[in-house]
Amino acid sequence: MSDVEEAITRAHHEEWARVVASLTGRFGDLDIAEEAAAEAFATAVERWPADGVPPNGVPPNPGAWLTTTAVRKAIDRIRRENKRDDKHKEAQMVYDNTPPEPLGAIDDDRLRLIFTCCHPALAMEARVALTLRMLGGLTVPEIARAFLVRETTLEQRITRAKAKIKAARIPYRVPAAEDLPARVSGVLAVLYLVFNEGYLATGPDTDPVRHDLTAEAIRLTRLIRALLPEDGEVAGLLALMLLTEARRTARVSASGELVALDEQDRGAWDRALIAEGHRLVRERLAAAAAGVAPGRYQILAAINAVHTSARDIRDTDWSQVVALYDQLVRLDSSPIVALNRAIAVAELDGPEVALAAVDRLEDELAGYHAYHATRADLLRRLGQSQQSRAAYDKAIELAGNTAQTANLTRRRDQLR
Repeated sequence: MSDVEEAITRAHHEEWARVVASLTGRFGDLDIAEEAAAEAFATAVERWPADGVPPNGVPPNPGAWLTTTAVRKAIDRIRRENKRDDKHKEAQMVYDNTPPEPLGAIDDDRLRLIFTCCHPALAMEARVALTLRMLGGLTVPEIARAFLVRETTLEQRITRAKAKIKAARIPYRVPAAEDLPARVSGVLAVLYLVFNEGYLATGPDTDPVRHDLTAEAIRLTRLIRALLPEDGEVAGLLALMLLTEARRTARVSASGELVALDEQDRGAWDRALIAEGHRLVRERLAAAAAGVAPGRYQILAAINAVHTSARDIRDTDWSQVVALYDQLVRLDSSPIVALNRAIAVAELDGPEVALAAVDRLEDELAGYHAYHATRADLLRRLGQSQQSRAAYDKAIELAGNTAQTANLTRRRDQLR
């Protein structure tokens, strides 16, 4: 890339959400905000190389340039689409040449936009798509590819979500103090879903690990962290993502097989991400010591901190992992949590005890590949090869992508 192209790419990552949020606050319309922002960036692609502003054609304040350009584009659209005098006067009224405020002044606009896109009145699929489009700046084809849906389906999903926001008059504001904890949890759920889809893609015909999605989820969570620095669960989710992302390059072998935690090359883990994640976990542990009870994401981050602290799988403090899962069960008694706890129990109390706990989850997890994969491994360790093979077969049948299938097939074929 040229210097200008790199600057435009960087501006898109850093300023897209800011520009869209600013326009949404000014015009009260997501469609106008999105399209005007896109036109402003397209104009930057044409103008910045041609203008030749030293040293590399990029304006001194790219965010302000993009916001001002987008505002003008939005007003032009209003004038084109509304020829009636009252609309024309409205457009004239909002048009001015006043320099934009310092970029820090529109941070609240971004926070309002996040809560609007993640409003509980919208279906989860719509929240995810709208957040990635309006805040992440991902294109419709990019989002459609990530979640294995048709572009037309994804476009309709976003369009319906915008229409519902307008029809239901979903407010463009940060929730009241008493509503904020519940609403923040909804925002974090959207970001965690995006991250998990990148961490282990569910589709059979896509890359097993999608770095573009995990990186975007981390970037947006960092944004939330900057806007809500005192929220423990935001810090916990960011720590969880960082400690998980740190292991990304070791999770898939050269042959395309998923590599389980106990087989990963720990020397390939990203030490910088681990150090940052550990710092966040230590901050939350200090808060817990002061009487602030940790939430779900903070406990999950602490579990990952234990794993990433061990130089070898044999050095893992399994008693601490089980104790943390005991805390988590009190907050989240889902069968998935119980399954993960049983995996840790197998290392502490043996596979027989763990298998009894896993078997109690059959009714709830019969359609979940990890349930059968866990049973298969425990049965293998107990010497029950025939039953283990049958469990591996079921796990392979339910596996979500080729990397999982390859790992499970190898483990099955290694049975005596």
